[in-house]
Order: sequence, then structure tokens, then C-alpha cells
Amino acid sequence: MSEPGPISPYGERRSGRSTVGAGSPPLAFIFSITVTGILANTLVTAPLPDILSHFGQPDTMAGWVTAAATLPGILMAPVIGVLADRFGRRRVLVPCLIIFGIFGVAAAFSPSFPVLLACRFGQGFGSAGLINLAVVLIGDYWDGVQRARLLGFNAAVLTVSVAILPAVGGWLDQWGGWRWAFAPFAFALVTAAAAAILVPDFEPPESPHLLQQIRSSLAVLRQPLVATAIVGGFVLFALIFGLFLTVMPILLEETYRLAPGARGIVFAVPALGSTFAALMLGRTRARLGARYLLIAGFVLLACGFWLIGAAGSLLLVCVGAFVYGLGEGSTIPTIQDLVAGGSPPPQRGAVVALWVGAARAGQTTGPLLAASALGGLTPSAVFLIGAVVATVLFVVQLTSPPRWYDVLGH
Repeated sequence: MSEPGPISPYGERRSGRSTVGAGSPPLAFIFSITVTGILANTLVTAPLPDILSHFGQPDTMAGWVTAAATLPGILMAPVIGVLADRFGRRRVLVPCLIIFGIFGVAAAFSPSFPVLLACRFGQGFGSAGLINLAVVLIGDYWDGVQRARLLGFNAAVLTVSVAILPAVGGWLDQWGGWRWAFAPFAFALVTAAAAAILVPDFEPPESPHLLQQIRSSLAVLRQPLVATAIVGGFVLFALIFGLFLTVMPILLEETYRLAPGARGIVFAVPALGSTFAALMLGRTRARLGARYLLIAGFVLLACGFWLIGAAGSLLLVCVGAFVYGLGEGSTIPTIQDLVAGGSPPPQRGAVVALWVGAARAGQTTGPLLAASALGGLTPSAVFLIGAVVATVLFVVQLTSPPRWYDVLGH
């Protein structure tokens, strides 16, 4: 039986088995949007100490450099999604890429720390629409297991980029100074030119009234499947950013006395598991279905967090990190698929963008909660609490009615 071909932005089936064609943008281009969307912080991670030193800022200001590029996305991602549904993907994607590129490159010429933060904040308005619009484009043109498979590939591209790009930023910093680490942001302008050519100039033939559009999107959000996926995305990203980006470095330094280079190697371990799971997503999704794939993913997350928290050796920490990576690579693209697949094309941009906004809220909330927990608990204890939270997600998924997934044809 042949795989379904691409579908139009309205969900109309297009003939043919090719995964690229019949009006769909090339997959390599869609993946380039994802890579561009994560450049904002991955390139700046390694040069951060040099940036703070150049402007005479204390280490406590490092969080502001990171948060300045993510904060706008909490509110702007849903707005950009509504605009993409109302005026078409291309007419929103191209300006987002241009804004991202211009403010990103401008940050390299910042004469002062406040100007740097302002450029980063402006860049955040552009990045707010990138990763979600890449997911929306995949949801517009593919469905079923094929959509799940491509979202898995998209997640693998993101994971590999997260593992590689910090080293690129560090190398540019070491080679020519921290300002050169901002040079790759110009890549967004190239992607914008490609978007103007490759993304169809689609918009609804009859644009609904704005209030009607918002009401239609809210009706989609009331679907239990979509609502649970959005809440789950918030909790999941709070766990990831709280435990792995906040607690893990402290655990590795305080408990195992690892130097920064060795810590970087440990941080690459989850990327291996996540990339493997994401690349295998099409097969596992076809075999298990979305519901049971999420159940398995949350079990892997809980086991990974428990292994790290209860570990008595660095080897067990690495094993736990790999198991966690398998869970991450299984759950994130599957949740994205549930949101994209459970949303009708006219509301897909807004609903997927709201999921991204919830994820960004989790990225902001998780580190704050984890840091507060470290005030009275050991890093290992915080990971064990994370295992309990992941277990709760597993129970919620296990008890969810199978009929919720009828909208996906599963």
C-alpha cells in the first residue's frame, strides 16, 4: 500500500508518493528554518563569559543575555501563528527571518551591554515564529505516519544542531573574538530569500473576522487531545530546561568534579539518544501509535531522571542521560504531531504557535523552579523529583481515553 502524498495547506490530498513536490517546500529548506530558529542561544552559549567580561558585567547577567532572545516568544508566538493563518505562511515567515537576521548581526556591533540586550530582544521577535512555522509547514503538506516521520527528522536536525552549534560559537569566539560568534545570524537573511521563492503564497480565500478566527482557534484548544498536548509541552520543557540546563552542570561539577570540557561530553550523551529516537520515530509510531509511543517516552524520561538522581557513578549518570535522550526524542516530535494533526489547517498556525509559547514558558519557568529547589535540596534530589513529575505525565497519558486520538486516524 503506497504512502499518502503531500497535502495542500487546506488539507486537500495531493496525488503522488513523493514527499517533496506537488507544491510543497523542499524538506531541506524546512529543516533550515528549524536550524535558524535555534541559532539565537546555541551560538552564544560558549562566548558568554567573554561577552560579560568585555562589557564588565558579573556572571549573574548571563541569564539576561539568554532570556532576552526567548522572552518575546512567550507572547509573540501565538500572535505570529494567528497572522500566519490569516495572511499565509510566507508573508509571515519572511519578515520573521529578516528581523532575526538583522537584529542578530546588529548585536555583533553593540557598543554597550544595554544595546546588546536590546538587539537580542529584537531578535527574539523574529525567532518567535521560526520553529513553530517549520512544524506548521510539515503539518500543511503531510499527514499520518509520514508527518510523524518528518517531524522526527525535524527533531533530529534540531538535536544535532544543539550539540554542534555551541562548539561553532566557541570556535568563532576563539578565532576572532566574541563578535564573530554573531556572524552566522546572517544565515537567516539567506533563508528569508529562499522562503520568498520556495514557500507558496497561500492565504485563505475568505479571511475570517479576527474574533471569529480566535474563537475557532479556542474551539480547537478545547479538544482534550490538543489541550493535554499543550500542557504536556509546558511541563516537558520545564523539566528539560530546569534539570539538564540548570541542575545537571551543578551535579557534574559538585559531585563528580568534572571540568567544563568533560561536562560538554556528558551533555552530548542525551543528544545521541534523542537523535536515534527521532530518526526511528516513523517506524515506532507506525508500530505503537501516538498514544503508546508517548507512554513509552514518559517511562524513559522517568527512568532516565531516576538513574541520574540515584546514580553512584558517572557511568550510571551517562546511562541515565542516554535513556533520557531516548524519551525526549520520542515525546517532543510526537506531541508536536498531536498539536499539528489535531488542528484544522485554517487554525493550525495559531494552535501550533500557542504550543510553542507554552514550551517557551516552560523554558523560562523550569530553570527558576529548579534553582529554587537547589536552595534546600541536593542536585540528585532535584532529579528524583523530576522523575516523579515524569511519572505523573506517564499516568496521565496511560489513563487518557483512546478515542482522543481518533482525530489522527489512529
